[in-house]
Amino acid sequence: MTTPWGEVELTRFPEDPRDRLRAWDASDAYLLRHLAEQRVPLTGTVVVVGDRWGALVTALAEHGPTQITDSFLSQEATRANLARAGVGPGTVQLLTTRDTPPERVDVLLVRVPKSLALLEDQLLRLAPAVHAGTVVVGTGMVKEIHTSTLRLFERIIGPTRTSLAEQKARLIFSTPDPALERPANPWPYRYPLPDGIGAASGRTVVNHAGVFCADRLDVGTRFLLRHLPAPGAARVVDLGCGNGVVGTAVALADPAAEVLFVDESYQAVASAEATYRANGVPGHAEFRVGDGLAGVAAGSVDLVLNNPPFHSHQATTDATAWRMFTGAKRALRPGGELWVIGNRHLGYHVKLKRLFGNSEVVAGNPKFVVLRAVREG
Repeated sequence: MTTPWGEVELTRFPEDPRDRLRAWDASDAYLLRHLAEQRVPLTGTVVVVGDRWGALVTALAEHGPTQITDSFLSQEATRANLARAGVGPGTVQLLTTRDTPPERVDVLLVRVPKSLALLEDQLLRLAPAVHAGTVVVGTGMVKEIHTSTLRLFERIIGPTRTSLAEQKARLIFSTPDPALERPANPWPYRYPLPDGIGAASGRTVVNHAGVFCADRLDVGTRFLLRHLPAPGAARVVDLGCGNGVVGTAVALADPAAEVLFVDESYQAVASAEATYRANGVPGHAEFRVGDGLAGVAAGSVDLVLNNPPFHSHQATTDATAWRMFTGAKRALRPGGELWVIGNRHLGYHVKLKRLFGNSEVVAGNPKFVVLRAVREG
């Protein structure tokens, strides 16, 4: 990536030579050009929110920025990209969305996230640190910036306008208004689960901002909850746990089970733990942010439950699902099972059969299918 501060070599995480998706886009480049052309003073505390693969903080490393991200994968990509650029440890501060933000922000750069709720939560968390002199610039692709996006900046930061589009990217300029009366942060959000979904019926879900289907139970998960395997697995993984409702349902049905909740989103794992605690489950649970089942001992798991994503930000890809499936096969003991819920059109049964040598349809409807694959000896 060519920037006003020189060229930087960037990769996503985990690195895969077959992955042809770039670790930056036109909105990153547009923001960096603007900062250089307008000679924006990058002094004081520079905070970069939502930097997807570390492109922004790697380019701006000499200014000692602070990155705030919800993504474990983005943070690991940032570490690798900074190291590749020769940036020493500690030059850039890496925070997650669950960490306490800086007390003062002099330059706030926001890569607009896919989730409007996550943007709302982060702006509300950072607003007390913003002052009248803070430079606030957002960036995103045109298709990612909507009227609702601009209204959030205006409601939480102050008067807001946008730039002309360049290469299908756009900038957002917001002028901090210290007298602005900001709304209370509505996150996390709680709601009761419906009846008829097994052990989790009527229970409470807790969603932090940015977690999939934050205000209702999504139809895919609802279908899986109706077709969970019978209790009896000693160690169960809720892989890509989101708000943790699937793993919590397992623990409610079988308090003897040890459940591991895993997701690459810090917001998701916080939601899963909050959901689990809110329902007073008497079982044993572990909550882990990471890259799938990396770090889980081979052959140590009896059952993996998975609703894999098929998007990486705006790109449609099955790379994440494939990593989840291969990680599950490694972690499962012989005879252990992987249960997957997915849209029929995704064809996960083909991938599972290729990987495990078997794939069985447990349940299906016109839109979704629950698949079961067994780790053979």
